[in-house]
Amino acid sequence: MKLSRRQLLAGTAGAAAGLGLPHLVRAQPGGGSVLRFIPSTPLPSLDPIVATSYVIRNHGYLVYDTLFATDENFRIQPQMVREWQTAPDGLRWTFHLRDGLTFHDGSPVEAKDCIASIARWSKRDAFGQTLAGFVAEYGQEDARTFTISLKQPFPLLPAALGKLSSNVPFIMPERIALQDASKPIANAMGSGPWRFEAREWIPGQNAIYTRHAGYRPREEAPSWAAGGKVAKVDRIEWLAITEASAAVGAMIQGAVDWYEQPAIDLIPVLKGKPGIEIRNVPLGLILLMRFNHTQPPFNNPEIRRAVMMAMQQDDYMQAVVGSPEYYREAKTFFTPGSPMSTGAGGAAAMQGDLAKAKAMLAKAGYKGERVVLLAPADQPIAYNQSLVTQDLLKQLGMTVDLVSTDWGSFIARRGNRGPVDAGGWSLFHTLWSGADVLNPALHPLIRANGQAAWFGWPDDPTLETLRSEWIATSDEAQQKALAARIEERAFAVVPYAPAGLVQQPMAVSSKLKGMVMAPVQFFWNIEKTA
Repeated sequence: MKLSRRQLLAGTAGAAAGLGLPHLVRAQPGGGSVLRFIPSTPLPSLDPIVATSYVIRNHGYLVYDTLFATDENFRIQPQMVREWQTAPDGLRWTFHLRDGLTFHDGSPVEAKDCIASIARWSKRDAFGQTLAGFVAEYGQEDARTFTISLKQPFPLLPAALGKLSSNVPFIMPERIALQDASKPIANAMGSGPWRFEAREWIPGQNAIYTRHAGYRPREEAPSWAAGGKVAKVDRIEWLAITEASAAVGAMIQGAVDWYEQPAIDLIPVLKGKPGIEIRNVPLGLILLMRFNHTQPPFNNPEIRRAVMMAMQQDDYMQAVVGSPEYYREAKTFFTPGSPMSTGAGGAAAMQGDLAKAKAMLAKAGYKGERVVLLAPADQPIAYNQSLVTQDLLKQLGMTVDLVSTDWGSFIARRGNRGPVDAGGWSLFHTLWSGADVLNPALHPLIRANGQAAWFGWPDDPTLETLRSEWIATSDEAQQKALAARIEERAFAVVPYAPAGLVQQPMAVSSKLKGMVMAPVQFFWNIEKTA
């Protein structure tokens, strides 16, 4: 029996009747413009390299800067880099930093900081891991010039260093970047447009940022992560208002300026209200189900295929956003409509056929093993997907235990590689920006390199080989053909199951001018008018 959206949201649609104004952080004495923002989830930690969480990525763009950056046309532009040269054989790259780059403590950004930051990032990020396999050595010519020597040509080097979304290769001071890449840093020291106010941070509640007066933006106009990052507000307050009705109430009353992910059911409450604009995030969000490939029962690819065969994407998208106005089918592993999205194998693998899925499950030898489904209750998009899957697995006859938790606990538990009886897990739902899954080089969840892969740890040498072949060619037709083979293989081994593409509208005060609309929530160039 299909769960209704009303059941899934447990009355959220009627919550607007009790709109209330939450407790807000007060601006510090001395005046200055203050932008108040409600993020999708509370900021759980400070390290954008260890975690792929988008809220931590957005925090990273406030605090840190990057060597290169992606613009709105998907072109890679220099950011902290002033100029660079490539040797004729493609094996040595030389990078020169811009003048005047300083960290928040006043110390200059130097080549050694860049080298340490790239090295740390490349241990965690899928694209970075690929780059690391090509690197022979890093070198430093002077304080603001460094080199990367390669074992073989890697023309995607600037694209790797200008990666738009998680994990972004942010530049940190060397002393911080040299820390263990498997352990989160506790010091958010960067050279970006704003500084993180550690003394005002209340984990799980508020995060405060103040303008870095020493930041020198580029002269070009802003374009996504590229161009001039001009900080036009003095103070940014992230407020963890997790109750949807309270957040909507704060938005209507003008107590906050920007609400990142209002519940779709409450969008009609916000629409048409004076001073509020509803805007969609470009490229949309990819819904997905991620399996634990190292533990029963999903260490068996036949069982993963059986679950995927039973899935109906419409159920997941209805649960998350309700109206077809905000979603579209996405039986593909690359962003629908993008050059590498072929959908090869998708129609056959995802038929929404419960009877066929039950037969596949029986043939695969499922014997009632307990399935632990992690569900962060304070992240509605992931949680509502989880409720659909709980119902689906029960229909398949599987033993399912939905573990409801908060976002911080979810992040901690998903790193547990042990069996479910030792605090491990079987599957969870999440979402990724379409900007992260455009092609095989960027896509972190298509990696199948075992223990080095993203949470779930799929291991498939064939998929890895196809990805390497894609990266090695610059011929577009050949890339397209390889992308189709990658998708066919992915639908066979199921690193994850795609659950559709949705739009997530944002609510923005009309007092905010100059916002850079992008798949990432950027704060530069925004002015707050009276």
